[in-house]
Order: sequence, then C-alpha cells, then structure tokens
Amino acid sequence: MTALRVAIVGFGKIARDQHVPAIAATDGVTLAAIASRHASLPDLPHFNTLDELLRDGPPIDAVALCTPPQVRRDQAAAALAAGKHVMLEKPPGATVSELDPLIASATRAGRTLFATWHSRFAPAVEPARQWLAPRRINSVSISWKEDVRVWHPGQGWIWEPGGLGVFDPGINALSILTRILRQPLFVTAAELCFPANREAPIAARLSLADAAGLPIAAEFDFRQTGPQSWDILVETDGGPLKLSGGGARLVAGGEVLVDAAEAEYRGLYRRFVELTATGTSDVDLTPLRLVADAFMLGRRQIVEAFED
Repeated sequence: MTALRVAIVGFGKIARDQHVPAIAATDGVTLAAIASRHASLPDLPHFNTLDELLRDGPPIDAVALCTPPQVRRDQAAAALAAGKHVMLEKPPGATVSELDPLIASATRAGRTLFATWHSRFAPAVEPARQWLAPRRINSVSISWKEDVRVWHPGQGWIWEPGGLGVFDPGINALSILTRILRQPLFVTAAELCFPANREAPIAARLSLADAAGLPIAAEFDFRQTGPQSWDILVETDGGPLKLSGGGARLVAGGEVLVDAAEAEYRGLYRRFVELTATGTSDVDLTPLRLVADAFMLGRRQIVEAFED
C-alpha cells in the first residue's frame, strides 16, 4: 500500500510536538511538506502558505491543518477543491455553521474531512466507556485546569474571537465526556470569566445535563500554576470512576485499570489512514456545539487583565 502523503499546514507547538512524531510512528502515512510562515523542518519542502504548497509543492494526498481555527475554513475549502483529504486540528473551526459546507464539499469530491478530537484517543477513554456502559451514573464532575503560559505561549489568536480561550483545552474534556456517556448532553448554565483586555474567556464554569437530568459540573481554568489537572470523576452505582491525566489513567471500582503513556496522535493518524482509504468523512460537532451553547447561555464576568 502506498503511504498517504501528508503536508502539515501551520507549524507551531502542537504540530512539532505531536503531529510530526505521530506521523513518523504510524504505518501508512508519511510527512511530505510543511506550509508555515514561521517554521520549517530540515530536508522537507517548505512553503509560506497553503496556496503556495498547492501550486508549487510536491505531490501530496492530504493536509493536516494546524493553523488557528479562525482561518481553517478557507484553507479546508481550498484543499478539498484541490482534491486533497483534510485533517482538522481541534477545534474544527471558529463557528459551528462553517463545517456543514465543508462536509458537503468533501462528499462531492469523494475526499475525507476528519474533525479530530485527540483526547478521545487517550488510552483510558474507551475502557472508561465500556466500564460505564452497564452502570447507573449518578453525577459527573470535571476539573480541567492548566497554565496557559506553559501550553500556549505567545499564541495571541487564542484570546481573539473564535480562538475559544479556556475552551481550547476545555473542549478536550467535553470531547471525552460526550464519548463515554450514553445519552446526548446539553448546557443548562454557564459562567464565563473574561480578562478585561481579552476577547475570550480565561475561566469557565458549566452545568450540563442529559434528558434524565443527570447533573454534570465542569470547571475550566487557564490560570492554574503548579500541578495541572485534567480530571473527570463519575459517580456510579458501582463506585466512582476517575479519568485523570487527560484520559491517560483510569481508576474505577477501586482498581487501576489503565495507566499508560500518551499516544493520542498516533490514534488520530491511524484513523485518518483508514478514512482516506475509502474517502469517508468523520466530523462530530457535538463538543463544539456544547461550547457554542456555553457562549450563548453564559453569564459574563470581567476579571483582571491577563498578559503573557
């Protein structure tokens, strides 16, 4: 089988730390080029923009869009029009409605559009889903707190409209939550904390529920220093389940069931290879809709200014 030739568009921290090693470690895919104004890799063709890549670059089959979400719609449309498969880093776009035309374009072209939720590929997520399946769930609480200066240094786009602010990591928790629970969820209330000098929230508290009224509380914060927390606690009739480390560790029923190293992006690329073999798309917008609903329902509170 010929390897899927992928070009990375946007070469920041996530692309360098996650996409490059995942491609190198995954059968059936190879890194063919980089398109970025600010960075490159030795011995790989480099272009400043996607347009330059598509016009002057080497043969490629697909692009992985690692650019800020505010510009991904136009880039995805251009890549699909050029006959390329498209992987979208999370979140898949700056708005919900911009994705439907892209899905339609991918279908018409017989190409793959893959909206990735990398946290769903964490090693403990599927075991957690299976453990919860036969049990009655009584409540869920989420604590997703990290230091933005560590994980998003100098990334001003995250504070602009469409950048999502603290929901950039918070949406990872929501992607796990909507995978491990059986019923559809909706936001019932939200409180969003906006720095006085920013256009996106630095912290948020959400209340969610399902149709049966399952109580779910989520707290996201970009101001965490010291130990970082990416935890989901589920109380059930069979005892508590705790996912920690962003989905790397699972303790359920008093037993450690999973404690594994991170390999999320390898899972993403394995899935991308599978999808592109048949030109099938995979675009689940549920986590993005929950974030959009939080913005619609959220009470806004202005907090102290934030400087990188």
